[in-house]
Amino acid sequence: MPSAADRLEFGPPRDTGYLRAFTLALLAHILLMAALTWGVHWKRSDRAASFEAELWSSVPQEAAPKLVETPPPPPPPPEPKAPEVRVAPPTPNVDIALEQEKKRRLLQQQKEAETLKAQKLQEKLKAELQAKKEKEQKAKEELAKRKAAEEAQKTEAKKQDAKDLEKKKQAEALAQKQRQDALNRMMGLAGATGDANAKGSGQKSSGPSASYGGKVRAKVLPNVVFTEDIAGNPTAEVEVRSTPDGTILSQRLVKSSGNKAWDEAVIKAIIRTGTLPRDDDGRVPTPMILEFRPKG
Repeated sequence: MPSAADRLEFGPPRDTGYLRAFTLALLAHILLMAALTWGVHWKRSDRAASFEAELWSSVPQEAAPKLVETPPPPPPPPEPKAPEVRVAPPTPNVDIALEQEKKRRLLQQQKEAETLKAQKLQEKLKAELQAKKEKEQKAKEELAKRKAAEEAQKTEAKKQDAKDLEKKKQAEALAQKQRQDALNRMMGLAGATGDANAKGSGQKSSGPSASYGGKVRAKVLPNVVFTEDIAGNPTAEVEVRSTPDGTILSQRLVKSSGNKAWDEAVIKAIIRTGTLPRDDDGRVPTPMILEFRPKG
């Protein structure tokens, strides 16, 4: 086990100034206490010593009377004020006042004249502007009227042109008809077959002769097949169209007799007939309306 001497060999070195430091510290404290003591003694004054004593009276004493407050004396009357002295204004100079009034009136008159002049100018400008507007409005109205009149004239002219054109067409048509009628009359007179008392314009009379109806009935009635007993004697009308040589092309019932069997018998009889006889002039009228009655 190591000894104490061995341990101190490696320890810190011993402080040899410890005693000197302690002495210096003690000396510093003594000096500080001395300085404080001297400072307190220096602030004291050399006043005389004061003594206190209490006095006690062995004889009783009476209290003094209560203090009565006396009212304050009245205020002294106000001193009279000295009369106010007013200094009268200096008397104005009459001439200066008149001159100033004259200038004031002159300025006022000038202002009124300028105001009146401005008002008149404004009214004049306003009147000119109004007149200009009225003139422009009148010009617009006149232009509109002119345009309307021109449009009306154009429309009327168009209507008149249309009327003139229509009249011209009618006149041309009438002239054409008159020329055609005259031409037809000339052609008709050239080959007319009527007698001297005839008033027609055709080359030949187009109607059948008085005996042609009997010829047709005589040829068609043998072909009628009808055995029913019928009341009355109703009439059936049939339109017949044929060629110039008499060949029947068509037949059409235009008026019924009221008896369907009789109407059908008449149509079938015409179909069976086939051809129609010629008239006295050698022609076969077409179309013809033939009347048929069951009892003649």
